Amino acid sequence: MSLKSHSLRLMGTTIDLLVDSPIAEILIDDCVNLLHLYNKRFSANDETSELMTVNLNAGIKPTQVTSELLELISLGKEHSLAEPSHLNIAIGPLVNAWRIGFSDAHVPEHATIENTLSLIAPRQIIINPDEETVFLAKKGMRIDLGAIAKGYIADRVIDYLKRKNVTAAMINLGGNVLTYGPNRNRSDNKWYIGIQHPELERGNNVGIIKVDNQSVVTSGIYERKLVHDGKTYHHIFDPRTGYPIETEMASITIVADLSVDCEIWTTRLFGLPIIEAMMIIERTVGIEGIIITKDHRIAISQGLRSKYQSLY
Repeated sequence: MSLKSHSLRLMGTTIDLLVDSPIAEILIDDCVNLLHLYNKRFSANDETSELMTVNLNAGIKPTQVTSELLELISLGKEHSLAEPSHLNIAIGPLVNAWRIGFSDAHVPEHATIENTLSLIAPRQIIINPDEETVFLAKKGMRIDLGAIAKGYIADRVIDYLKRKNVTAAMINLGGNVLTYGPNRNRSDNKWYIGIQHPELERGNNVGIIKVDNQSVVTSGIYERKLVHDGKTYHHIFDPRTGYPIETEMASITIVADLSVDCEIWTTRLFGLPIIEAMMIIERTVGIEGIIITKDHRIAISQGLRSKYQSLY
C-alpha cells in the first residue's frame, strides 16, 4: 500500500498529511521538514522567526528577507489595500493586544485599542523588490500573516509533492484543506471535505463539498474566542474599530485552486453584508463559496451547488 498518513501539532493546530506514492514515508518526512521551515520563516509568535526580525526592526531599518517571505508580504499588502477587504496584514499590534487563542487572552482597555489603530497601516509596509527588503515605517508596527500563511504553506507543500510525482496528496492545516490527484478511497475519486457546523463541536458538519485538485478553507467566529463578563469575542478583528467584526455571518467557506487564494478571500469577505459578499464571490473568477449565517441560513455560489451535499 503506497498511501501513508501522518499528523503533527504545529502552527497552533493539528496538521494532517496524506501521500499516495511508493516513497510516501520519505516524502512525508520531507514535508514535515518543510512545515517546520515555513513556520520558522512566517511565525508572528516566535521571536526568532524571519518575520519577527522584520517586526523588531519597525521604524529602525529595512530587513532583507527570503524571496518567499517577500512574496507573501507583497501579496498580503496588495489585498490589505484592496476594496472591500477585512484582510490587513499590519494587524499584528491589535492581535497582540487581545491575544485571543492564547492562554493570556483578555479584553484590552479601550485606550490600548485606540493606540494600536494608527499602527495598522499596510501602506506603511515598504517593500523593495530589487533589494528584497521589507521596512515597517512606524515603530510599533507588526505584520501578522496568520490570515494567509497556512494557505501559502499548503500550496508550497503540494507543489513539492507534485514535483516528486506523487499519485495523490492531501494536506489539512487545521481545517485549511488542499487536495491533489484522485482519492482512491472513494469510488468517484473525489475528496469529500466537511463544512463545519458553526455551533457544534469540531467534526460536526452541515454539509460536504466534493472536490479534486482544489482547496477548501473556512473562516468562522467559532474557531477561537474569548468569553468575558458574559460576552463572547471572536478572533476576526475589524482593523478600523479594533474590535471583533460585528456580523451576521457565522462562517464563510471559499473553494479555489490555490489555498492561499481561499485564505485571502475568506478574510477579505468575512463580515461583509451577506448579499454583497456572495455577489463578489459570483463575479470573481476562480473562487466559489458558501456562507452560513448566525440564524442558520446557507448561501451557496452557483458553481458549487452541484458539488455540495447537505447533511441536514
